[in-house]
Amino acid sequence: MSAFLDFRNPTFRSFAFYCMILVLKMFTVSIITGQLRLRTKSFLNPEDADRHGGPEFVRSHPDVDRAVRTHRNDLENILPFIVIGFFYVLSSPSQTVAAWHFRLFTAARLMHTVAYLAALKAPTRSLSYTAGLVVSISMAVQVILTSCVASR
Repeated sequence: MSAFLDFRNPTFRSFAFYCMILVLKMFTVSIITGQLRLRTKSFLNPEDADRHGGPEFVRSHPDVDRAVRTHRNDLENILPFIVIGFFYVLSSPSQTVAAWHFRLFTAARLMHTVAYLAALKAPTRSLSYTAGLVVSISMAVQVILTSCVASR
């Protein structure tokens, strides 16, 4: 195993920790979505509706739709963060700078989820989205710069 991808490497250990926090957060949003579907009797699939009341429950509900959009936004942001972060760890960043990247992204995504699910007033959600995006772009640029220097 590469020395970079080893739990003895504090940068990799920090990255793995925050990735797992984000994955668990995504699981939590999935569970919330399922609970909202049950509570509002709003199902996408006829077989689920039949099990919980009948075909009239194949419908949407604003709260369920909001939770689904929250999850979709996580997929659009957390998965790229994991890929970018993997290569970022390989670029030998400063341990302190890397840890702050991981912390800030995680905090931004947690705040984004709270803002989305609780329908907090603007611009809370967009600011947290932007903060996470800036972190991902910062790491991506570092990876590109490192790969350009290494190829010379």
